[in-house]
Amino acid sequence: MSEISMTVNGRKVQGTVEDRTLLVHFLRENLGLTGTHVGCDTSQCGACLVHVDGKAMKSCTLLAVQVSGSEIMTIEGLANGADLHPVQAAFREHHGLQCGFCTPGMIMSAIDMINRHPEGLDEATVRAELEGNICRCTGYHNIVKAVLAASKEMAKSTKGKGRAKAA
Repeated sequence: MSEISMTVNGRKVQGTVEDRTLLVHFLRENLGLTGTHVGCDTSQCGACLVHVDGKAMKSCTLLAVQVSGSEIMTIEGLANGADLHPVQAAFREHHGLQCGFCTPGMIMSAIDMINRHPEGLDEATVRAELEGNICRCTGYHNIVKAVLAASKEMAKSTKGKGRAKAA
């Protein structure tokens, strides 16, 4: 067993975990943050994506002890009260979801993508970068539209200020 501590969604947390505990299980079972989904158990689907120290990572591939001391952002940490993050708002506006199971991972991936491409995105880039996220419902068309719209919105709101953080 190991003692771990990290900042999750801006809040310091601590816990005792078995050394083999995956980050996704720590978030879901110890912290009750069930927006991070367990989809495939093989690191293929992207439903478990979170941001670790500002970078999108699959939490099913990380041991909780590996990220002790890190800053973690989950889907639950994006909105500011009733104010959705621009990517969340774009997914809602452009109907970028159906069943919603893949949506948290898609949104976390999209934020990372937008932050890494401050010059803007095109459809081909969005489609290529979403290859690590599997959606079985939407065919991706509206997801791509949502990511492109959010990219434009975030670029407008950060013009002259640098890129926006995840939250």
